[in-house]
Amino acid sequence: MFISIIIPTLNEENYTGALLEFLSTHPEKDRFEVIVVDGGSNDATVEKVSEHSCKLIVTSIQSRAHQMNAGASAANGEVLYFVHADTKLLPSFVDDIQEAINQGVMSGCYRFKFDAPRNPLLHVNGFFTRFPFMWCRGGDQTLFINNFDFEKIGGFDERFVIMEDYDLLERIQAQGISFKVIPKSVKVSARKYNRNSYMKVQLTNLQAMKMYKRRIDPAVIKEYYLNSLD
Repeated sequence: MFISIIIPTLNEENYTGALLEFLSTHPEKDRFEVIVVDGGSNDATVEKVSEHSCKLIVTSIQSRAHQMNAGASAANGEVLYFVHADTKLLPSFVDDIQEAINQGVMSGCYRFKFDAPRNPLLHVNGFFTRFPFMWCRGGDQTLFINNFDFEKIGGFDERFVIMEDYDLLERIQAQGISFKVIPKSVKVSARKYNRNSYMKVQLTNLQAMKMYKRRIDPAVIKEYYLNSLD
């Protein structure tokens, strides 16, 4: 099994370097490739990426759905692994995904915990990511999927300029593609909560999910989300 790790970026100079350094020194780096798809950063993200041995795609379209589809189109792996730039992966991720594939699982994610261990409210958020409910999912948990199945369901729907991960997960479920939450936790950034109050982020997420369920135009949801949070 060969994995294509696809990382969408936009002004992630403070995080991209650490993730790429981790991947470039991984003892099993011959079992995966790294594809970074930048959405037109105006900071030093592209320069940081250029310091490492990986594929770099630059697009003027600032949309994770578009960026991740572009990465998938350039991928050579049997398995696609979508990772946010500010997520800290587990050293065991290659073997974890291989084990899931060997068990006949064609897609899945990890649980997560925040890089704010002293915040009990964020600990609760992370705890619930072990359960198989849609509202417990999200792109921060990373997502792997068999390349064939990704193509079969049409990849990410680029109309979703936000909530693209939920739309893809719903189609994975609708197509009967097996899905597993790996019982280990990646670590995700609490920066959104650090810039805003816990309750403000939670209420904004809840309203965005309600809008998504009502099939509100994703562009309208994105505008609401960006205007609500710092």
